[in-house]
Amino acid sequence: MFGPPPGGNEGTPLMHHALIVARMKPGSAPDIAEVFQASDRTELPHLVGVSRRTLFQFGDVYLHLIESDRPPGPEIAKVTEHPEFRAVSDKLSAFVSAYDPETWRSPKDAMAQQFYSWQRDGSS
Repeated sequence: MFGPPPGGNEGTPLMHHALIVARMKPGSAPDIAEVFQASDRTELPHLVGVSRRTLFQFGDVYLHLIESDRPPGPEIAKVTEHPEFRAVSDKLSAFVSAYDPETWRSPKDAMAQQFYSWQRDGSS
């Protein structure tokens, strides 16, 4: 299957990624960023292992890239009942909705499936 390229990664810590896809209300990007700026000052990113978070908008599509030191999907599942996670989810609900409400049941249903990855080796 697909995975990291052979060789070229010696000494480089493995970085895990998750891409969350949802819908966002027009003009809500600053509000969403504010929610995460506050949350990122709490223990929540540490609990999930987040080392970097990047938010994108494409029309009404919300894209949330999480980079972490361990697979973020299972870690997010562990904190869904944490008070800070609940608070972030409640605040975001004013701005963000499921990409496909028919199939959304939990945060994992909003995560894109990676189907290809390439990384330049360190020799270039």
